[in-house]
Amino acid sequence: MSASPPPAWPDARLSAGAARLAARYQGHFSVETVQQLLTDSYRLLAEGARVRTHLVVLAERLTGERLDALAHTQTPGTGGAVRVLFVCGHNAGRSQLAAALLAHRAGERVTVSSAGTDPAAEVEPHVSQVLLESGLSVADAYPKPLTSEVVEAADYVITMGCGDACPVVPGRHYLDWSVADPDGAPIGVVRTIRDDIDARITDLLATLPAS
Repeated sequence: MSASPPPAWPDARLSAGAARLAARYQGHFSVETVQQLLTDSYRLLAEGARVRTHLVVLAERLTGERLDALAHTQTPGTGGAVRVLFVCGHNAGRSQLAAALLAHRAGERVTVSSAGTDPAAEVEPHVSQVLLESGLSVADAYPKPLTSEVVEAADYVITMGCGDACPVVPGRHYLDWSVADPDGAPIGVVRTIRDDIDARITDLLATLPAS
């Protein structure tokens, strides 16, 4: 069976997003490269979406992350923040908790990304709640697919429960955290998972090199 064609661009908003991204990355990437990545990001997000109301906005954000990662890999040896990627199955629980906690604690020292090998439609409600309890904003959190650009740009790839689907790229530092899955768990259990991840982040920060 042949692959399904990518979803058509929904309206002029996606074209406007492509123009904004092309302007931001002018001199780094061609308009055609930006448009191709934006089309692909929209397709990837649409595959698992329940509703498509916000897909245009999310596709632009995902494309920005991919372009940032691609720019980093094309200019090796330029230094900058350590890049850490968290990967789990659905990018709705553990990897979202880890990314939010590390970004909050590390600040500009670390560039943090998260992704899922089979992303869910939305972040787990209890995960959002325990992050809010920790004083962290969840407004920008959304499950996103794992893409080659983000993996290849990472200095550290930390996997949590994605098994054989987790990425392997030579030259990266790999850690596998055996963390319970918060999917469907009661709020008390999700708080315990958050605290477990936070303790692991304390250990991680002690080992990361200075930027």
